[in-house]
Amino acid sequence: MGGTEHLAVRREGATLVLTLNRPEAKNALSLPMLVGLYDGWIAADEDDEVRSIVLTGAGGAFCAGMDLKALAGKGMEGQQYRDRLKADPDLHWKAMLRHHRPRKPVIAAVEGHCVAGGTEILQGTDIRVAGESATFGLFEVKRGLFPIGGSTVRLQRQIPRTHALEMLLTGRPYSAREAAGIGLIGHVVPDGTAITKALAIAEQINACGPLAVEAVKASVYETAEMTEADGLAAELKRGWPIFDTADAKEGARAFAEKRPPVYKRA
Repeated sequence: MGGTEHLAVRREGATLVLTLNRPEAKNALSLPMLVGLYDGWIAADEDDEVRSIVLTGAGGAFCAGMDLKALAGKGMEGQQYRDRLKADPDLHWKAMLRHHRPRKPVIAAVEGHCVAGGTEILQGTDIRVAGESATFGLFEVKRGLFPIGGSTVRLQRQIPRTHALEMLLTGRPYSAREAAGIGLIGHVVPDGTAITKALAIAEQINACGPLAVEAVKASVYETAEMTEADGLAAELKRGWPIFDTADAKEGARAFAEKRPPVYKRA
């Protein structure tokens, strides 16, 4: 099913679960992890049986950001993956969802640390669940660094600018409750249950028409920076063909017959 030594992959029904798997380092980003993430996104895009993705971390942490030892030039684990990076110098940005947006909805299930590069990856996900003891933050400025994973662009579009600037400029940690209060995450759940909640949301998505789900997600992002008039025109262009699909007809029949629909992506 793929994966690497730092990225575990498994299927839960129609959901692909990607687990950042370097718990001894609070799942700090490594080359094997980035390669595994990229391959996971592509696998989900290409597999019509996959209808949603859950991204989580092993060992009670989500992701503590980039491996700073590697950033300092002291090497990075997984030298066998260097050829992948040479072949695609953009691979790490695609892995971190900076330069790639999966077709399928991505749900983040966060426990523990989700800071620096972890918070940057989070901004590339669609729906976010966190355990109540989770910690968020962009610590780069405190280390004399720049959050180049997309945060100076994306964060102000996802939460109010005053909160985005405070998070970016202070480098301070945020609790799960505070992160929910400013709109960075959508659900706060008891510790250890974020994955359960994320999979429950995924199941609700999986029960819907897959063509409709993908078209709705695409339309939301496509129209985000358009004028209202342009956005409405783009919505019609993307949404109207969905009404002519076999999935749409099956949805109508199932509703009339009071039974669960059986969608076939047609």
